Amino acid sequence: MGDGPHAPAVDHLHSTKAYRHDALLYDDREQLVAAAVPFLLDGLAAGDAVVIATSAATASVLRDAVDADPRVHVLDRGDVYRARTPTAITTFRRLADERSAEGVRHVRVVGEVDFGETERDWLEWQRYESVINKALADWPLWGLCIFDTQRLPEPLLESARRTHRSLVTPDGRSPNPGFVAPDDYLRSLPIPVEPLESTTPRLWARDVADFIGLRHAVAAELATVDAPRDLIEDYLLAVDEMSSNAVRHGKPPVSLRLWVGEDRIVCTIDDHGPGFDDPFAGYGPAHGEDLSRGGMGLWLARQLCDHVDLSADDDGAHVRLTIRLA
Repeated sequence: MGDGPHAPAVDHLHSTKAYRHDALLYDDREQLVAAAVPFLLDGLAAGDAVVIATSAATASVLRDAVDADPRVHVLDRGDVYRARTPTAITTFRRLADERSAEGVRHVRVVGEVDFGETERDWLEWQRYESVINKALADWPLWGLCIFDTQRLPEPLLESARRTHRSLVTPDGRSPNPGFVAPDDYLRSLPIPVEPLESTTPRLWARDVADFIGLRHAVAAELATVDAPRDLIEDYLLAVDEMSSNAVRHGKPPVSLRLWVGEDRIVCTIDDHGPGFDDPFAGYGPAHGEDLSRGGMGLWLARQLCDHVDLSADDDGAHVRLTIRLA
């Protein structure tokens, strides 16, 4: 019978929590329908929860193709793929838990990420597509991620080929020979150059000894920024968390630099320790569901900032936090 999207669901899929992460690269509407609709219909036949989380146009095509079957749930893409990638991971975990509580044993999702307009935005979602191979590994989810080859740029299509274990076509489902282990893929991604770092910072604390004083100094600078207060407060919390992490877990001296540009705020926090070696750090609490054990600083920062970049060199560990103002 095979293991393609036309094949009936197999029993072992429902006996384990085994995340499946497939990619469908399609050239036109006919290819999309021919490959994605059997995935949806097989899920319905197996008693799975079946979800579409795509652009409105794509969702309309797929719903029409399944005759608007009410068992196919269409979710607003913005409610699933939130602005920050850790929130999207949390959303999918919650979706699986909710459906499990209703007695559903597995959730199939046709998903379509909005990668954004810039290469800087793309990077966060390229990371996400690799991270979820581990972050969702124990959840009863089967994701079919779709990629429009006529609309998406080649770097994103190449990323799709490297971050999904299986490829789906109208002919079926097959192992992806281009898949790269998430640890290796994440470590291969570049740390983008930030032009503001070559300019004089608004604030430069070279050797942080007074954490409370540092917080007040950062807050005073951010108070002058013309931006929504909740945005600024979120960013200040992220800076607090990562500064505190550096002081507690890094190696002195700890320094902080802050830049305010026309369209973004950038803060770097440096210490002389080894930094974060785990490429999955910050995509969930460090100690899992037990939040009482702490380990939430980087996780919070990834949810509160548009970009979080971690690096290390001979000078120590570096964290860069970026938030968009426009």
